[in-house]
Amino acid sequence: MGSHFLRGVRPLLFPRLPGRVFSLESIRSARRPLSNLMAPPRIGTHNGTFHCDEVLACVLLRLLPEYRDAEIVRTRDPEKLASCDVVVDVGGEYDPQRHRYDHHQRSFTETMSSLSPGKPWQTKLSSAGLIYLHFGHKLLAQLLDTSKEDSMVGTLYDKMYENFVEEVDAVDNGISQWAEGEPRYVLTTTLSARVARLNPTWNQPNQDTEARFKHAMDLVQEEFLQRLDFYQHSWLPARALVEEALAQRFQVDPSGEIMELAKGGCPWKEHLYNLESALSPPVTIIFVIYTDQNGQWRIQCVPKEPHSFQSRLPLPEPWRGFRDEALDQVSGIPGCTFVHANGFIGGHRTREGALSMARATLAQRPVPMPPTNPLVQ
Repeated sequence: MGSHFLRGVRPLLFPRLPGRVFSLESIRSARRPLSNLMAPPRIGTHNGTFHCDEVLACVLLRLLPEYRDAEIVRTRDPEKLASCDVVVDVGGEYDPQRHRYDHHQRSFTETMSSLSPGKPWQTKLSSAGLIYLHFGHKLLAQLLDTSKEDSMVGTLYDKMYENFVEEVDAVDNGISQWAEGEPRYVLTTTLSARVARLNPTWNQPNQDTEARFKHAMDLVQEEFLQRLDFYQHSWLPARALVEEALAQRFQVDPSGEIMELAKGGCPWKEHLYNLESALSPPVTIIFVIYTDQNGQWRIQCVPKEPHSFQSRLPLPEPWRGFRDEALDQVSGIPGCTFVHANGFIGGHRTREGALSMARATLAQRPVPMPPTNPLVQ
């Protein structure tokens, strides 16, 4: 991990005991005896079989300074839960003012979109999603060693929800990835599945879940921090690189339809779609050129849509499946190395050669026919 990220995580590894500030409201809602006000805070959740959502909820809270030393109270006893500072995934109520975050009650239908207008996600929230919604910006700012106002926090907040937390919400609420039909394959290695397998099996003599719950928290915390580190140090820098390349596209070619990445190997497709959607450039990018690990050049066609195998403009059909000298002859461009049989990617020994392949393909693009007016004879 980078030193910037570790500065945010170091206090988690070598914690100080923070002083706590209590308001009358927090004291009333927690109902803790006066003799216990200096005790560590308590996070309540249900006992018995545990699931990924409350494990992640507890992990996220314990990553915050105010709950770093919190005791995890696993119980369904209403009196014991009433004495907790925060209650997740149990209790039958959602009341963020009193830090009650259950999602099992019949009346609960909240999503990220309903509680945070402007967000697109409409998956019903679990206790993990609720804690992330209410504490996520503060937590990421701390882990990233920056302020909540930093745009990086907002970007990574959305990315971590869509690619980490939402899955946990969906699995816990029994929401399928598709509306109907049988799954084409079975997923058994998701984070939720790995957490579930840490529970005692039905025929084990020892059915105690306390130690196993702590193991599950360690597993989920490590995965959450690893994912955040990846998005901060790999995914986010790639976005900056793509944004710069998009801004300089007319310097690469007057058409503005060819984008050159300064460094090959970075994930560019998702960033390009997002930037095009946000910036609405006058023309869309058709080709991306970059160097491969051997220092030779690649030309890749931009797919029509994310996850699509159809290109906005594939490389010419007569080139497809040819390599080296044979490709030089059919393309008329010396130095070509290959074109994939599906026409979505090709290679050349030089930058100018890759540009020539892109420009030749653009030149062969069919000219759209103007619309006809049926009234004109």
